[in-house]
Amino acid sequence: MSIHHRVKQPATLLRSHRDGFKLGYTAVTREADSPSGAGVDFGIRRMQRGEEIDIGNSGTTQESVWVLMNGQAEFIWGSQKTCRVQRQSLFDEAPTTLHVDSSTRVVVRAISDQVEWAVIATTNNRTFKPRVYRPDDIEPEYRGLGLAQDACLRNVRLIFDRTRRPDSNLVLGEVINYPGRWSSYPPHHHDQPEWYHYRFTGPQGYGHGEVGDKVYRIQQFDTLRIPGGHDHAQVAAPGYGMYYLWIVRHLEGRPYEGFEYTPEHAWLLDGEARIWEPAEGPFPGRDGNSAKSEAS
Repeated sequence: MSIHHRVKQPATLLRSHRDGFKLGYTAVTREADSPSGAGVDFGIRRMQRGEEIDIGNSGTTQESVWVLMNGQAEFIWGSQKTCRVQRQSLFDEAPTTLHVDSSTRVVVRAISDQVEWAVIATTNNRTFKPRVYRPDDIEPEYRGLGLAQDACLRNVRLIFDRTRRPDSNLVLGEVINYPGRWSSYPPHHHDQPEWYHYRFTGPQGYGHGEVGDKVYRIQQFDTLRIPGGHDHAQVAAPGYGMYYLWIVRHLEGRPYEGFEYTPEHAWLLDGEARIWEPAEGPFPGRDGNSAKSEAS
């Protein structure tokens, strides 16, 4: 049975790093801080050319995921097997991601001047083979097309879920939220906790994130924690594309297998739903719209 979508919220859900991230590792959330016992270590790792990080096989009990945000790097594991990866744009390129269990030793080496990673880790004693997900492995899903006057059209990039990685305790992916549009819409909820980490097409870009009845102003480098059972929907300010990495942590005996829409807004899933439009004047999708730039 799902937790009701209007459960009481914890006081602090938004973590801000408005000045960005320094070289090295910056912790954003910690697994031990989760009140449900199902948390994640999440942070940003910035490396410089020639730097190497040795992960796994050091007494850890955590699986780990390295999502490349920017730069060029290579992975080395096994019999000196090398895998070179790169990314220049969060918005225009699908992600490259390394996923390893706690027993696999991998060396991560930076081969460009600056390399940035989003790093996620959580307790998992199960073993599984390491996997590198490349952009060609990620199928874009354009959700919201033809719904709600296309106001919630977005690109959802699933990296892996329980179907692809049944032994993982995580599900994660990315969303490209188009300027002035919504995502995670209609609002939905699920029992498992989730985290969103945000970037924008401009440093002054912003949006808003709903968690239950609260609304948070989201800016560059913010991270929003969404406790299980809370409705959550997002919107980007016009003029600014909004990216977010999303991370779901399975609960013991209750793995994430999807979400439930908020009942009062589920009618918007009908592509034939009748939605009010102004009788006169310009309106998106209507022929003959003027290009006036007046603001009010």
